[in-house]
This record gives sequence, C-alpha cells and structure tokens, in this order.
Amino acid sequence: MRWLSAGESHGPAMGIVLEGLPAGLPLSADRIDRELARRQQGHGRGGRMGIEQDRVEILAGLRHGLTLGSPLLLVVPNLDHANWAEAMAPAPPGDGAAAGAPVRVPRPGHADLPGALKYGHRDLRNVLERASARETVNRVLAGAVAVQLLEPLGVQTGAFVTALGGLEAAPGSRPSLETPAGELAARADASPVACLDPEAEARMVAAIDAAREAGDTLGGVVECRATGLPAGLGSHVHWDRRLDGRLAAALLSLPAVKGLEIGEAFAAAAQGGRAALDPILPMPGGRVGRGGNRQGGLEGGMTTGETLWLRLAMKPLSTLRRPLPSVQLDSLAPHSAHRERSDVCALPALAVIAGHVLAWEAARALLEVFGADSWEETRRRLQEGERRWASITGPEPA
Repeated sequence: MRWLSAGESHGPAMGIVLEGLPAGLPLSADRIDRELARRQQGHGRGGRMGIEQDRVEILAGLRHGLTLGSPLLLVVPNLDHANWAEAMAPAPPGDGAAAGAPVRVPRPGHADLPGALKYGHRDLRNVLERASARETVNRVLAGAVAVQLLEPLGVQTGAFVTALGGLEAAPGSRPSLETPAGELAARADASPVACLDPEAEARMVAAIDAAREAGDTLGGVVECRATGLPAGLGSHVHWDRRLDGRLAAALLSLPAVKGLEIGEAFAAAAQGGRAALDPILPMPGGRVGRGGNRQGGLEGGMTTGETLWLRLAMKPLSTLRRPLPSVQLDSLAPHSAHRERSDVCALPALAVIAGHVLAWEAARALLEVFGADSWEETRRRLQEGERRWASITGPEPA
C-alpha cells in the first residue's frame, strides 16, 4: 500500500493517489472530513485556518461507499487559492498580470535556502509553497483512510501533547498504556492544546498568548500511541522492513519534527539492561506477555502485541512575526527574514497529524502480513493469524 501526494500551499488543491487497499472496504467521506477538521483545531493556529474549510472530494476508487481495489484519488480544494490565482497560475503571466514579487530573503529553519540551492530557484516561493505545513492535509487524507481500515480490526491510534514551550504535563496525568488510543485522541481534542493535564493546559495557553505578543513561536513534545496491534508486524530480516525505521522515516518527515523517541529510549541509555528491558512472562490462554512496556511495543523492528508508543519533538516554527536576521540574496546585504502567514504554535495539530501518520504505517504493515484482494479475506486472514501463538508455544508436536 502506498500513496503519492501533490499540491502547493496556495495552489488550487491538495491531493493524493492511494493504491493497495483491498476491495470492499467501507469508506466514508464524512469521516475523512471529520479527521481533516481535527487537523485545523488548536490554540495558536494562524489566520489560514479561518479561511480553509477542508472537505474531501473522492474522484476515483470508491463506488457506493466501498473501495473498488483500484487507486483512490482524494482531493481537498484550497479556498485561499482564489486570492492567489494569478500568483500561482500554471501559465506564464500575461501583460499586466500580478505574478507577485519574488521572495528573495530566506527564513532560518525553513526549507527556503537549501531548497533554492538544490533546485536552482531564484524565487523562494517555488520552495516554500510545497514545503509549507499545508502539505500535512495529505498526511491526514491517507491516515483517515487507514483509520477506517484499522478500527474494524480493533486497532486505534491517537496522540496528545506532553510538553509545550518548556512547560510539561504532570507525570500523573499520563494515561496508562492500556488506555485505548482512540479515547486518548478524543480527550486531546477536548483541550485547546491537546494536553490531558488541565493545570498544564492553562499554562500552555498563556505561553502561546505570550509568544504571540512577543512575535515568537513555540514547539514541544507529542506522545503517539497505537493499541490493538497484533504481534509480528514489521520484520527483523532486512533494514528497510523494520517497523521502527519506517515509523521514524514517516514521522521525522513531518514539518518541524526534529526528534523521535520509541518507548523509554533515552532513559534506557542511562540504565542497565535489568532496569531497561521488559521481562517475558507466561499469560493465560497459552500466550506470553510483558512485565512492562519500556521498549515502546517494538522489539527487533517488530510489534510485540503491547501498546506501540513513541514521542516526537517539534521545533518552534520558522516564520516569526519578529524575524531573525537573514540576507537579501540579490545583494547579500543583511535583511530581516521573509514573513509568511503562519501559526504561533502548531503542536495540537501535530498531535492529530502524527496520529494519522502512525495509523497509515500501522495499516501498511498490517496489510503486508494479512492483506488480500478483498476486505473480507483480509479480515479472515487476521483472525487466522491469532492461531500463531499455538504454533510456537507448548511442546513440539509429535
């Protein structure tokens, strides 16, 4: 299962082509729209969220609410494109057309300068339009499809904010790892900063307001979880099949995400193995379980059957109302960095987006093991897969 995306921030639309779904999977456009709306919420968002009302158009691959097995074509129109139609027109500007002044002052921390150096663009808008976090609409499109595949199989994903601008949620507010991830997502949605600690939430809201007044931006930390995953997704046999590596690639590719920790990785680096590893214990029903989940539900690049959990570090956003020093590329003279309309803090949105990226990678890994041409066959294979425990536990058959 894979997808390719297209679209610029102020172009006509964002969209993806997604292939590899089994035929007969029930898929709801309304459910996709609800997930898109979740991405737009959160304290600290900018003026763009007051313009866009993201709604999906399903143009191929779905008939009467069921997937056909052929590629899905999903498109979300950019309503703000009406204000940028000439500046973002595919055709060369005609006489008197307002093509827009070229952007020639890069922003520290953004793709502006390295993108221009790589592709030879003199107008940095050719870089920033695609590097914009508006591209995360496409991540949510793919993830919203994955969510509708996973939920009937008992798999849920979700994420919440644990730290923002140096302010941390109280350790006691962190839910147990047995809490269904969908419940966590619903609780995060009820908070303006996606935080599950009401006292920390109030301080985080105040910090965002203070940063806005100061012309600054804030980042923080998000914890992501997936519950209900079967053991054995991913593989140990080759580097590019390890699920931990695949999750890292997918999540670290999100705009402004600069770090990832699976389980208690950094604490474990300072401990001995007896303190850092999860004992394997006999469980009812001829199964085995873990005496903890410090490894984040992944061992050897594969799921263990425990809750999969990880943390993401998001840097402060690169567009500042009080810009950092930069240079004017025509003259190399010192100049304040370019300003685009932007958020003060997009951490609550990251919680939603990351949950969908996790859902996509989980669904992709699950279909690699249990996938089939039809949805009913996929479900049957997953049920049969539960019998694997019986084949590796107990005495060797005679």
